[in-house]
Amino acid sequence: MNGSSLTQETRGMWLGTIGVAIFSLTLPFTRMAVAELNPVLVALGRAVVAALASALLLWWLDAPRPTRTQLRALIVTALGVVIGFPVLSSIAMRYVPASHGAIVIGVLPLATAVFGALRFGERPSLAFWLSALAGSALVVAFAVWQGGGALHAADLALFGAVVAAAMGYAEGGRLSQSMGGQQVISWALVLSMPVLLPVTLWLCWHYGVEASPRAWIGFGYVSIFSMFIGFFFWYKGLALGGIARVGQVQLVQPFLTLIGAALILGETLDARNFLFAIAVIAVVAVGRRTAIRR
Repeated sequence: MNGSSLTQETRGMWLGTIGVAIFSLTLPFTRMAVAELNPVLVALGRAVVAALASALLLWWLDAPRPTRTQLRALIVTALGVVIGFPVLSSIAMRYVPASHGAIVIGVLPLATAVFGALRFGERPSLAFWLSALAGSALVVAFAVWQGGGALHAADLALFGAVVAAAMGYAEGGRLSQSMGGQQVISWALVLSMPVLLPVTLWLCWHYGVEASPRAWIGFGYVSIFSMFIGFFFWYKGLALGGIARVGQVQLVQPFLTLIGAALILGETLDARNFLFAIAVIAVVAVGRRTAIRR
């Protein structure tokens, strides 16, 4: 592997890390919003806000229209990250703490790697799969420990959110190699508008939009940062460094979310959380050095 490819991979890891840092506050801010607003309204409404910003960005960039092949990939991306993950995670945040959701979603890196391998032919080594499984086992064990030895019913929604996000991450990351991360998420959002807007308006009329400034701050963050800006960094990172490898950066996301939940929501954070964080970061470091054939 030459020096330029190493530099490209490192850039991908750094960009992916910035994206993960932005995404790590999604669950705490979602929990703030759904405490007073309907969870499906929060999920779809945030996509509508982001879609409006996307339309302006595409107009400013004078972006070319997607090809037929790109449209198919954009639809899959939208189903995963514009609709699937926001809806399922918002519903779950109505019933479980953000700290619990963060750890369950910790299996997302493994799911992303699986989608990358099955869909796009990435071939991680055995050492990579072992490190990914070890990291995922750690976060699942942490979820069970926090749940008093069992998983919550809302975990089904969270696991569904993981599958949806992994599908959208892998498809969007691959598409970013030809379109760029900004255009991928922007087109995915804009193409979703014909479905999102009427449903969101109906939800506004049926459930109302009366909420405190605190709830609207949460809604604003997940609309602009989680649903829009974060993907600029994330998809570019996946395109440069590879879906399987850069996806492993997500293993540290649960612990960034734990810190965010403690600071924003006042949820409990103790020393054992940091012990798990150190263990998971160590696994990421091992996975970072394993071979992945692209």
